[in-house]
Amino acid sequence: MLTFEELKKNSEVNAYIIQADASLKALGFTEHSFAHVGVVAENARYILQTLGYPEHDLELVQIAAYLHDIGNLVNRIEHSQSGAVMAFSLLNRLGMPPEDTAVIVTAIGNHDEGTGVAVNHIAAALILADKSDVRRSRVRNTDKTTFDIHDRVNYSAKRSSLKINGEHTLIKLKLSIDTQYGSVMDYFEIFLDRMIMCRKAAEFLGLEFKLIINEQQLI
Repeated sequence: MLTFEELKKNSEVNAYIIQADASLKALGFTEHSFAHVGVVAENARYILQTLGYPEHDLELVQIAAYLHDIGNLVNRIEHSQSGAVMAFSLLNRLGMPPEDTAVIVTAIGNHDEGTGVAVNHIAAALILADKSDVRRSRVRNTDKTTFDIHDRVNYSAKRSSLKINGEHTLIKLKLSIDTQYGSVMDYFEIFLDRMIMCRKAAEFLGLEFKLIINEQQLI
């Protein structure tokens, strides 16, 4: 079986990630390169590992996380679907068993808000990990006076954490924000659809979802 560590060393995969992020940079989007997919892979693995899923599934969710944004190479619009098709071709050529490829492709094709649904546990973990990656280092714009709402939301995040409680009944996204750069209302505007998607993904995994900003529970 293709492993996550092997995939990370694949020059073709990494070329797609680099170019996809370059396209987003040209469009003014925040960072979607190796830092982002690395954080998503780590958090997606944490979710399934904490819930007791087998090592095989941990490998699959990390692979899905590493590949989930390659569709931006084609176009930002419907990038989850184009990324899923790209991943299908890539994983088949790399010799991944069809049943594993199918699960990963389904997760990638369902990770984006608007069209995505937590149709399996890999997709659910990917959604939660992807939508919770909020951090200052994702902002590429160095001119604070020209920040758009996505820049403000990410730049204002001083700390963020995604944790499952000891009873495995609750997953909590906790953010500490500096309101000098972004308001709580900015988070409502950007996060509402994403957090509804996260809540449904958490429910698929048998968890309650909570969003805490500056110690105040919002969802």
